[in-house]
Amino acid sequence: MGISTAPGMTAEEIVRLSREHTFFSWSVQGAVDPIAVDHAEGIYLYTPDGTRIIDFNSQLMSVNIGHGDRRVIDAITAQATKLQFVQPAFVTEPRARLGQKLAEIMPGDLDKVFFTLGGAEAIENAIKIARHATGRYKLLARYRAYHGATMGAMTLTGDPRRWANEPGLVGVVRYPDTHRWGEKEPRPAAESLQGLEDVIRYEGPHTIAAIFLETIVGTNGILIPPDGYIQGVRQLCDRYGILMVADEVMAGFGRTGKWFAIDNWDVTPDLMTMAKGLTSSYLPLGAVAMRRPLAEKFESMMYYGGLTYSSHPVSLAAALATISVYEEDGLIENARRLGPVMRSHHEDLYARHPSVGAYRNLGLFGIIDLVRRREPFTPMTSFNGTSDEMKAIGKFLRDNGLYTMIANNSIHTNPPLCITEAQLAEGFEIIDRALDIADQAVQA
Repeated sequence: MGISTAPGMTAEEIVRLSREHTFFSWSVQGAVDPIAVDHAEGIYLYTPDGTRIIDFNSQLMSVNIGHGDRRVIDAITAQATKLQFVQPAFVTEPRARLGQKLAEIMPGDLDKVFFTLGGAEAIENAIKIARHATGRYKLLARYRAYHGATMGAMTLTGDPRRWANEPGLVGVVRYPDTHRWGEKEPRPAAESLQGLEDVIRYEGPHTIAAIFLETIVGTNGILIPPDGYIQGVRQLCDRYGILMVADEVMAGFGRTGKWFAIDNWDVTPDLMTMAKGLTSSYLPLGAVAMRRPLAEKFESMMYYGGLTYSSHPVSLAAALATISVYEEDGLIENARRLGPVMRSHHEDLYARHPSVGAYRNLGLFGIIDLVRRREPFTPMTSFNGTSDEMKAIGKFLRDNGLYTMIANNSIHTNPPLCITEAQLAEGFEIIDRALDIADQAVQA
């Protein structure tokens, strides 16, 4: 007799069977301790026994409109009832409408998209498009970057998750980050840009297809570039005839109070990847967008890339409905309005907790860095490490009904864009109490 999947399983049963028969990402399998979730609504997750958890990280900075929105669910249901799948050589109304809608909201003359099933696949296809269009093979990327876990995306990723997956793609070259580990403030834009230009010169611009960058680095620290940096990268790409690829998988779709993070600097990249907030993660979908002159190169040249599920009609319907929710509910404006409110919470915690060494946010894209001392700036953990204090903080947050990402010495603050001021305060009140643990580790 098979295992019943009918409603009514306890959290313990769900966890036990999931651990026994399913494999977890980025995990030592014997050490995983997952949270069983039964349903979700707005900014809240609910366990099978009814315990409520604040989702203060929008899962993976992706459930931007909040959980359980009936408008998106109904759009998915309607499309699944009408047409479930056709292969990518066919076209559908959701494909036509979503392509047109994205062309309207994307920056500059980005107006053509290739649909994928997620962010990593968008990066993979951006690599192919850049190489095919330029005839060059080198790709520049940074160390404090995460671009995905497939082969090309993993090689572009600079953080330590790359190490176990090497050797990777040939032709990836690193250029300097705007932020160095263990330093409170970013490097001056001119310094970082000079480092990038040096790499371009040393590698030979005629060999470089593209420069990849997360517009705002996500999982590696919500690293907001200094003013002038994004514009400077655009200028260097123009000067040397190199394509600029903006990874907006995490920062896009309202997270920073603009449709896309790069809109904060009025720059148009040559290629732009997206996923996550595109459907608010209700269904898998990614895309790589390209400027018209770049797209036109493939009018008479074969594109050697494809995916069985590219332009999947049900996912496209979910995206169309999600974009409508952003517009109807003013969620991008809400993120912009609550950006200063989040900053005030960060500032309050900094004033009262000596363990808070730094904080950053743009819109509802935020983070708090914890330290053992502020001067000299000493992170609560070593690079790529953890500490007893960070583990205790993570346990406290979980035990007190708040889920968010704890990475290295940082607490991420990335709630759904539908959050209210009162709900934002509710989440920060729990973090406030957790920081008492960190304060005990501060060294004089």
